[in-house]
Amino acid sequence: MFWDTHMHSNFSGDSDSAPESMILSAIEKNVSGVCFTDHIDDDYPGPTPFHFDPTEYFNALRPLAKQYESQISVLIGVELGLQPHLAQRYDEFLSAHDFDFAIASSHVVHGFDPYYPEFYAGKTEDEAYLEYFESILENIAAFENFDVYGHIDYVVRYGPTKNANYSYAKFRDVIDEILRALIAKGKGIECNMAGFKYGLGHPNPTEEILKRYRELGGEIITIGADAHKPEHVAFDYHKLRSILTGAGFSHYTVFQKRKPCFYPIP
Repeated sequence: MFWDTHMHSNFSGDSDSAPESMILSAIEKNVSGVCFTDHIDDDYPGPTPFHFDPTEYFNALRPLAKQYESQISVLIGVELGLQPHLAQRYDEFLSAHDFDFAIASSHVVHGFDPYYPEFYAGKTEDEAYLEYFESILENIAAFENFDVYGHIDYVVRYGPTKNANYSYAKFRDVIDEILRALIAKGKGIECNMAGFKYGLGHPNPTEEILKRYRELGGEIITIGADAHKPEHVAFDYHKLRSILTGAGFSHYTVFQKRKPCFYPIP
């Protein structure tokens, strides 16, 4: 079975799930291993705080990893919500703590989270999506201390028509620029299965983008369900093999101690 290396617990401001409940769900679903990637989104503009105490985080997760080590591998990571001005702060944060994995994600674009309608005010949907993609380039230029970029087309989960009028082809130029920049810096992307949970009918990013990353020479792809509840661990994982092999991958990646380990697609 695959690993699930993107999941959240009650250390994230948008989850109330105990870490042990997430581990038990993964064991029940025969997942080979998990990596917790709870949110650090400094300077988040909304009412929900996205920050955890790293000491409490490790003190909670390390005993659980030990307790269940005969049944499943448990790693400890983080999902950083990037904004260019946070680069030095995040660099210092990662240097101070022994994470296995660091996902960089775009949750805030020029002061607004695309989760909320305010981000789309005064713009066409295409303009809003383009601004989102261009902000990823700004983040990549400002910050390099991460392993993969998360859910590159996250914005389509929440746009006015979601992905009904969205395609890779429409934003090919900027998406290719993102992929080339990541590959040049030795960074990976993820296949985030939460797109299916959100009713998009595709992972984030879409199959075309996964394939394009591989065509351009990208080799590092991690997988995760972006679960915030136990029932969403390994969501729709029965689709993973065909998605990954269809995009040209023979292996997927798990980061341990910030180093990529490559596993054959089962």
